[in-house]
Amino acid sequence: MEKKEWYLEYEIHKNRPGLLGDIASLLGMLGINIITINGVDNQRRGMLLLIDDMEQIERLESILNTMDNITVTKMRQPKLRDRLAVRHGRYIQRDADDKKTFRFVRDELGLLVDFMAELYKKDGHKLIGVRGMPRVGKTESIVASSVCANKRWVFLSSTLLKQTVRQQIADDELNVDNIFLIDGIVSAKRASEKHWQLLRDIMRLPATKVVEHPDIFARETEYSLNDFDYIIELRNDPDEEITYEVIDRDSGFSTFDFN
Repeated sequence: MEKKEWYLEYEIHKNRPGLLGDIASLLGMLGINIITINGVDNQRRGMLLLIDDMEQIERLESILNTMDNITVTKMRQPKLRDRLAVRHGRYIQRDADDKKTFRFVRDELGLLVDFMAELYKKDGHKLIGVRGMPRVGKTESIVASSVCANKRWVFLSSTLLKQTVRQQIADDELNVDNIFLIDGIVSAKRASEKHWQLLRDIMRLPATKVVEHPDIFARETEYSLNDFDYIIELRNDPDEEITYEVIDRDSGFSTFDFN
């Protein structure tokens, strides 16, 4: 029978000595292997498990529910957020109302890069928006994620090194395995019709497109935020407000560095 991965997470009410050892022994008696284990919150621990059949999970859950010191919070086939939580020791913050919006702060760049790299590895069309104030690390994270995913990145518009507004790309760049990067402000404010025709052609490709400043991109173009599959917000600290007031006051770029 094919082995399956499973995710177990439990909250610890009283972290007595030997608690983890007891749970590990229980897993061993049930023939369940531990792939990875880590704390995923102050009082929570997550485990990636390898099982042979569902009966093992049913028996495990039944026994764990009798233990006073812990409460099982998740018992399921692992999602991407579960795998990353165990790998990095923290959960990605997700908007409670908009499930496609994920929030990061600057000291979580490693987690962000890992998350985006996993998204890049999935085949097919994906439109990812990245919000954030200047110099918070948006472009660098997007490029680092491409490297992590072993993907080639292609700038269609950018201000990373100098202002880039592409009107055409080479044949070897027009590959669905590439990551196409768009600065929503540059494309919306400075682009020609040839540039927009290129963007429309790229948008039709079954490939990953990443748009910095998706709100401006959606406001100034034919696309909307509903077209995005994921929205990523990156802040210097959790309370920072992401605002585009400078752009609304000034149609130029002199007072705002968009990297």
